[in-house]
Amino acid sequence: MEIVDKRIVVTGAASGIGKALSIAFKEAGAKSIVCADMNIEGAEETADLVGGLAVKANVANEDEVINLIEKANKFSGGIDIFCSNAGIIGVPGVFDTTTEDWQNIWEINVLSHIHAAKHVLPQMLERGEGYLMNTASAAGLLTQIGASGYAVTKAAAVSFAEWIKITYGHKGIGVSCLCPQAVKTPMIAQGAGVAGVDGLMEPEEVAADVIEAIKEERFLITPHTEVLEYVARKGNDRDRWIKGMQRLQERFEDWVPNSENTD
Repeated sequence: MEIVDKRIVVTGAASGIGKALSIAFKEAGAKSIVCADMNIEGAEETADLVGGLAVKANVANEDEVINLIEKANKFSGGIDIFCSNAGIIGVPGVFDTTTEDWQNIWEINVLSHIHAAKHVLPQMLERGEGYLMNTASAAGLLTQIGASGYAVTKAAAVSFAEWIKITYGHKGIGVSCLCPQAVKTPMIAQGAGVAGVDGLMEPEEVAADVIEAIKEERFLITPHTEVLEYVARKGNDRDRWIKGMQRLQERFEDWVPNSENTD
C-alpha cells in the first residue's frame, strides 16, 4: 500500500518507535496522522511535529480504543492504516508475578491489537482496502530471556497478526507485524541486556523499515536481520535451538532481573 494521501493512526506515539513512525508517515506523504498515547503531553508534541491530532488513550481499554477510532474518523474522515504500537515489558520472571501482572501485560500487549482490529476492520472491509501494522517483538518469534510475560504476550501478538492476514488478506486487508530486537526507546532505559546482543537500533531506522514493508505489503518486519536466521534455526531443530537459548540464559544470568535461580 502506498503511503501518500493515506489516513494514519499510531498508538504509543509519544516517544520511541511510535513517534518515529508518525514522523516517517508524514515525510512519506500521509494525508493525516492521529497520535495516540496515555502520555497526552508527549502525544501532543508528536502531533505538533506532524500537523496531526493527539488523543489520550489507554489501548488496553476497549472503550478508549473505540473513542480513538471515532475521533480519528471525525478528524480524518476514515482510517487507512492503523499502527497498533503500544506495549510494555512487564514484570520479570514468573514466581513473583501476580495474576494482576499477567492481566495487565496481556491487555496491553495482546488485547490492544484485538480491540483495534475489531473496531477498525469493519470500515476497511467495507471499502475493500486497509492496513494494520502491529508491533510485536523478536521475542514473539523467539523468546525473551528473563521475561515470561513479555515472551508469551508477544508470541500471541504475532499469532493474532498472522490470523488477521490469513482471514482477511484476500479481502484487501494488508497486515505487517513488527518484530525488532533492542531499539533505543524508553523501554530499555535500564539497559538492553540480552535483547541487545545484535546491537541497538534507532527508532528512525525501524520506522523506515516499517514504511517500506507497508509499501511492499510484507508481513514480517525484522529490522535486525539476524532474527530471520534464528527463526530458521528454531524451525529446523527446536531442541538444538532451546539448548542454545539455555546457554544464552546462563550468559546473562547475572543481568536478568529476578532470574529465579533456585540452586
